[in-house]
Amino acid sequence: MPMRNHHGHGPHWWPEDAEWPPQGGPGRQAWSMFGKKMFFGVVLFFIVMTALIAVLGFVVATVFGIISALGRLLLVGLGTLFVISVMRRVLGRTWRPVQGLVDAAGRLSDGDYSARVDVVGAGGAKPVARSFNTLAERLEHADEQRRNLMSDLSHELRTPLSVIRGEIEAVIDGVRDGGPEHMESLLDEVEIMERLIEDLRVLALSEAGKLPLQTEPTDVVALAGELVDSYRNNAAGNGATITLEAPDHIPHLEVDSVRVRQALSNLVVNSLRAMPHGGSVRVVVIAEPEGVVFDVIDTGIGIAADELDLIFERFTKASDSPGSGLGLSIARGLARAHGGDLSVVESSPNGTTVRLWIPR
Repeated sequence: MPMRNHHGHGPHWWPEDAEWPPQGGPGRQAWSMFGKKMFFGVVLFFIVMTALIAVLGFVVATVFGIISALGRLLLVGLGTLFVISVMRRVLGRTWRPVQGLVDAAGRLSDGDYSARVDVVGAGGAKPVARSFNTLAERLEHADEQRRNLMSDLSHELRTPLSVIRGEIEAVIDGVRDGGPEHMESLLDEVEIMERLIEDLRVLALSEAGKLPLQTEPTDVVALAGELVDSYRNNAAGNGATITLEAPDHIPHLEVDSVRVRQALSNLVVNSLRAMPHGGSVRVVVIAEPEGVVFDVIDTGIGIAADELDLIFERFTKASDSPGSGLGLSIARGLARAHGGDLSVVESSPNGTTVRLWIPR
C-alpha cells in the first residue's frame, strides 16, 4: 500500500491522532544544530574579512598619506558596506539551499522519507540536492517495500495457519479423531509455510549478495534435459507438451547446478501455470561467447504491458494462481548471484519468452 505523503497525513501505519511528519526528533535537532553552527561560522568569516579589509585600507591610506582622516573614515566605511553587500548576496545564494538540505536531512533521519529539497543554488548545490532527493526516493521505496513485504507475508501465512488451527480445534472438539489421515493435511500446511520461509531466505540472501554458491563445472545441456524430463508428466496432465532445444555439446559452466536448476524450474512452473489446455513449453539453450542463454518459451496467455515491470516483485501473481508469487523474484536473484540476469524478452497474447542468462 503506498504511503500517504500529503501534508498533515502520515502513512497508513501512522496513528491518526499523531502529527505527521513528526516534529523535533533527534535527527532533525542534530541537523538543525549543524545548520546553525555552519551559519554562524559563515557570518563570523565575513565579519573577520570585513575587519581585515577595513584595517588594510586604513593602514594603506595612513602609510602613503594619500587621503585625509575624513577620507580614511569614508574608505573604511565604504569597504565595510561593500563587504556587507557581498556577504548578503553570497549568504542568500548559499545559505538557502544549505538550510533546505539541513531541514530535509533532519526529517529523513527521523523517518520522514517523503522529505525532498528544491534543486536550487549555485555551484555544487544542485548536484547535492539531486543526490539527496535520489537517496530519499530510494529510502522511501525501500521502506514501502519492507512494509508491503510484511503485509504480504502475514497474508500468505494466515491461510495455512488458519487450516492448522481449524484441524486442531476439530480434534479437540471431537469432530475428528486425530488419526494419521487427518495429520497429513496438517503436515501439508506446515510444508507450505516451510517452503515460503525458505523461498524468502533464498531471496533475501541473493538480493544481499550473500547467497553461498557451491560452484562446479556443470553440463548445462544435461541439466536442462533432466529438468524437462521431470516436468513431462506435469505438462501432459494439462494436455501440454514440454520440449528441449539445445546443441549437442556446450562447454561446461562453473555454476551452482542446484541453484541454476531451481531458477529454470521456477520459469517452467510459471509457464505451465499460464498454459491453456493443449499448449506447449520450449526450453531453448543457446551458447554465446560471453555465456549461456536459457529461453523458456510458452504459448500461454502472455503478460499485460502494464504488468511487465511488476512481475519480478515479491508476491506478484495472478489472482487464481496457487503459487506464492516469489518464483520469478527468486529466479532473478539466483541469476544475479551468478553474475547473470533474468528478463522478459517477448510477451503477447500468444505467449511469453523469459530469458535466463548465465555468464562464463
